[in-house]
Amino acid sequence: MATQIKPQFECSDEEWQVRQDLAALYRIFDHLGWGESIYNHISVAVPGEKDVFLINPFGLLYDEVTASNLVKIDVEGNNVGQSQYMVNKAGFTQHAHFHRELGDRANAICHVHTTATMAVCSHKDGLLPISFYACNFQGQIGYHDFEGVTVRAEEGERLVENLGRKSILMLRNHGPVVMDKTIPGMFVKMWALQRACEIQIATLSQGEPNVVQQDVIDTHQRDLAVMASQGGAGVLDFEAWKRRVSKIDDSWKS
Repeated sequence: MATQIKPQFECSDEEWQVRQDLAALYRIFDHLGWGESIYNHISVAVPGEKDVFLINPFGLLYDEVTASNLVKIDVEGNNVGQSQYMVNKAGFTQHAHFHRELGDRANAICHVHTTATMAVCSHKDGLLPISFYACNFQGQIGYHDFEGVTVRAEEGERLVENLGRKSILMLRNHGPVVMDKTIPGMFVKMWALQRACEIQIATLSQGEPNVVQQDVIDTHQRDLAVMASQGGAGVLDFEAWKRRVSKIDDSWKS
């Protein structure tokens, strides 16, 4: 649990907890090298409020995000909080559709432009089953063809359609969108996807990969599901990384 520093404005205890966790996640992404200047986004639904979510202030680097400066907006793009910052239109358009259409299964969403994930999104075969981590995601990834920067509301409908019942959407020639019911679940999914993409790039540089067969993938995913039930997916990972970034700079809590 994040330290309960008193917020600088009025909000519920539940919202403040989510604000602290989301701010911590921005610092974790920055520490792991997953930032992209002032661009890209992580958003989280506000507990107890319909179609309202928190997202990063446009113009700040990830290591400048704090619990109190996160922007609270609704799915129509209205600033319904007290932040004076604006929101990047591309981030709003993409995240708003997922939050509005997918409900709890997309409580927490990230979109990144890491070199490894963008490279795999730009490969004609996408993510291949050639590593432990890549086998986690076989049959669980949707693909969406590149249409340019995501600022048109009508593209949101195709994003949701191409995602289907999956939880990761690889935007071809662009980058992935990763979502989950919880912040820890989304984080650990993004961490494993990043590793899968890094390993794929390294493996393909050596020539022909050794592809894992479907029966082994099925067994692997079955056993992973059992392990994930121990304490909740990503909870221990997320708390560990919160401790790491707090040792460096704990200003995210305020």
